[in-house]
Amino acid sequence: MAEHHDELYWRRQAIRLRLKGWRPRQILTRIPRKREWLRKWWQRFTTLGWKGLYDRSRRPLHAPQAYTQQAHTVVLTVRRALEQRQVGLVGAQAVQQEIRDHRLLQPAPSLATIKRWLHTAGITQPLVEQPPDSYYPEPARPPQAVWQACDWIARYLEGGAKVFVFHTVDLETRALGQTIREDKTVASVRAHLLSTWQTLGLPHRLHLDNDAAFTGGERTKRRLGTVVRLCLYVGIEVVFLPPAEPKRNAVVERINGLWAQQFWQRNHFRTIADVLGRQGVFLDWYTQTYTPACLEGLTPAQAQRRVRRVRLSKHQALSLPARLPITAGRVHFVRRVAADGTISFLGETWTVSQRLAHEYIWATVITHCRRLELFHRRSAQAKWQRIKTCTYALPETVCRLRPEFKR
Repeated sequence: MAEHHDELYWRRQAIRLRLKGWRPRQILTRIPRKREWLRKWWQRFTTLGWKGLYDRSRRPLHAPQAYTQQAHTVVLTVRRALEQRQVGLVGAQAVQQEIRDHRLLQPAPSLATIKRWLHTAGITQPLVEQPPDSYYPEPARPPQAVWQACDWIARYLEGGAKVFVFHTVDLETRALGQTIREDKTVASVRAHLLSTWQTLGLPHRLHLDNDAAFTGGERTKRRLGTVVRLCLYVGIEVVFLPPAEPKRNAVVERINGLWAQQFWQRNHFRTIADVLGRQGVFLDWYTQTYTPACLEGLTPAQAQRRVRRVRLSKHQALSLPARLPITAGRVHFVRRVAADGTISFLGETWTVSQRLAHEYIWATVITHCRRLELFHRRSAQAKWQRIKTCTYALPETVCRLRPEFKR
């Protein structure tokens, strides 16, 4: 008998042979199944006839956990109530937690059920999966290393003026530093970072995007801007992430969205003073109530209390020179190699290799060695490879790192 993969075909063949008087042992020499299988389908045939050979629906006859229309109404009502608050989450997890806290339903619906009801009601849209990207190499963080990420978000006030909100987050504890300003000048960025490092502590590494306020601009080659100089001066390695790829700074980008959706859009502000007056509402909620999934039930305040951080003192902040020198240290640029095998940063284009086109590499400037090193890692299982070393002359003297900032 020819090979066949249709299960219904084998069931029908077995019954036809059985009706012809074949014994079970004879049938099973022709049909690649077991005796229990043959017994099951013969009993089904004798009870229901040929239609009994079709698969039955696996849907349960009874649904003891089925929810009433009232439960559906409670979920939608809770979602609307969360939207009316000045600050806070409104997703399925927040709805479920609110139901549990106030014992509105026993038991509370599952997250999948809540998401389905919210989607059916037209309140939310299903997530669309993105296609896989090239491997993105991220060095492992040593146990004692402190990494932070910084970004800004802008919004317009009712009168037309613009407000800039700077966020710096501790990537381990999710502790947050926030500064609200009328501009995003270098002076505003400097003030935000100095204030944040006095509360969250000094990181070993700071992730930034390629905004001119951070890089210092691309018009002059090898120009290290004020923010880079400030970081090097206090012993911080700067990491500039790939241009136009905000997902590489996902943690702080998510906080930007959290602030915009759960605070800004649910309030009305006419002046920057109005925003500053209610700034504490968001920070108190984020620090004391919000529980990011990565913290496994802890708030950022609780997570921050469990770690030790070396903080910048007020005296150190005030003692910084007005014009910062270039200090010994490292500045990293994560770049995706172009189709022609090149990368660009700080106003210069460097040839890497066409065989690495569309792959990510790390370009590291070591200021005190005046050297540029390029590193590549093809996969999570592969080892890092230093693929190129170049001289990187700087236009001024490089100072040593001050002893109080060595960590």
